Amino acid sequence: MESSGGIQASLSGRYALALFELARDNNQLDSVAQSLATIKAALGESEEFRKLTTSPVIGREASAKAVAALAAPMGLDPLTTKFLGVLAQARRLPQLAAAIRAFETLLSQHRGEARAEVTSAHPLTKTQVTALTKSLKTRVGRDVAVDLKVDPAILGGLVVKIGSQMIDSSIRTRLNTLAHAMKG
Repeated sequence: MESSGGIQASLSGRYALALFELARDNNQLDSVAQSLATIKAALGESEEFRKLTTSPVIGREASAKAVAALAAPMGLDPLTTKFLGVLAQARRLPQLAAAIRAFETLLSQHRGEARAEVTSAHPLTKTQVTALTKSLKTRVGRDVAVDLKVDPAILGGLVVKIGSQMIDSSIRTRLNTLAHAMKG
């Protein structure tokens, strides 16, 4: 897991740290975390929103107006809305996804949680996520925040990364191992 010093080294990390400290000092960590989760989902689901945040063609004013207009319908809290405006004015919206990841890491450290990146071939159900979270908590001995990713290329199973530890039970890896053993 990155230390907060490692997070500060990146530009997106500095923005995330500033947002985290403001949210912490104003007792708004939960509302900001929820707003960032909404943004993260929108980045994953909406090509238009992703283009808005990454296009070098859209100017400062236009992108600031666009994110301000989207904030209310998305249900974003005021602090996160201001954060998006600052990123837009500084032409740093392309680093939004990295800033969200850095904020999530800071929040997990603050809560004493481990952070796990879980990749599956298909989206996991809430029941599966709950069971996985419980299993990981037993394994690492503390609460675990889970970042879910879908990658059909792994074919099945899971790839779990917690800090520098990786548990790869994907079918792709098993097939590659079997193929390598057969070449023997």
